[in-house]
Amino acid sequence: MFKGKLHRATVTQADINYVGSVTIDSDLLDQSGILPGEKVQIVNLHNGERFETYTIKGDAGSGVICINGAAARLVQVGDKVIIIAYALMNEEEAKSFLPNVLVLDDKNRIIRVKHEEIHGTTE
Repeated sequence: MFKGKLHRATVTQADINYVGSVTIDSDLLDQSGILPGEKVQIVNLHNGERFETYTIKGDAGSGVICINGAAARLVQVGDKVIIIAYALMNEEEAKSFLPNVLVLDDKNRIIRVKHEEIHGTTE
């Protein structure tokens, strides 16, 4: 099931020489429910690339979204991305679970927190 999401995050850095992963502001991780070391899917809104990696905790309040390692070739600084985490749960858990969707501004500050997505809406 879809667990948490950073919607329209702005890539602040891309570091090809890093071992791998995505560094995310720890405040964003905490509020989205995404854990350090958790597997995430990243979707680049600028070029359609989709890839998976794991998270690293960045400095709180920094707004950092740094794509590291080989995946840095799939983004440019300034690209908008969606970072999605998923969780395994049984049917009963899934029926009542509410994901945390953080809608972000251009500086990766939280504009709004949602707990569902509705078809036909953009934010």
